[in-house]
Amino acid sequence: MLNNGRKTFIISDTHFGHRNIIKFKDKDGNLTRPFKSVEEMDELMVKNWNSVVQPEDRVYHLGDVVMNRRCLEIFNRLNGRICLIKGNHDIFKLKDYTPYFDDIRAYKVYPKHGLILSHIPVHPNQLKGRFKYNIHGHLHQNFVTKEDESIDERYVNVCVENINYTPLDFDDLKNQLNRKNK
Repeated sequence: MLNNGRKTFIISDTHFGHRNIIKFKDKDGNLTRPFKSVEEMDELMVKNWNSVVQPEDRVYHLGDVVMNRRCLEIFNRLNGRICLIKGNHDIFKLKDYTPYFDDIRAYKVYPKHGLILSHIPVHPNQLKGRFKYNIHGHLHQNFVTKEDESIDERYVNVCVENINYTPLDFDDLKNQLNRKNK
């Protein structure tokens, strides 16, 4: 937990206002976001976000926030001081994002914890000797795998589809990774 009882949260790939994303299917033909409308999806994510994030909390959003510039206004409805780690769909000019985000960057490093936060997963060579884990988005319901096709546990995918459309408590995630590392 940060000072003064503030918490830190993490989330990725909200894609607010992205009408087509609710039509995407996984390899088995199931909808990856089972919503009747984009409005239903957006409202659930706003409700879930504000149910865990307080106004003074920090949120790292690991990219792909919206698909349409006008949808950025939804961030006026979200609690917290939000840092945007830009994703591949965050293509608007910086001035379009600055009214809604406390900070905007390419990645965030926590050297003490051996963590790097990014939108796209970093190359495995970047993890060797430098980072224990890469917390990322971009892959939606997919995961980084090893050569034998098993999930590479050095990568933590925090796309909304994997975290119940709700920001994750970063301290809880760090504690979980520390237990796994022992």
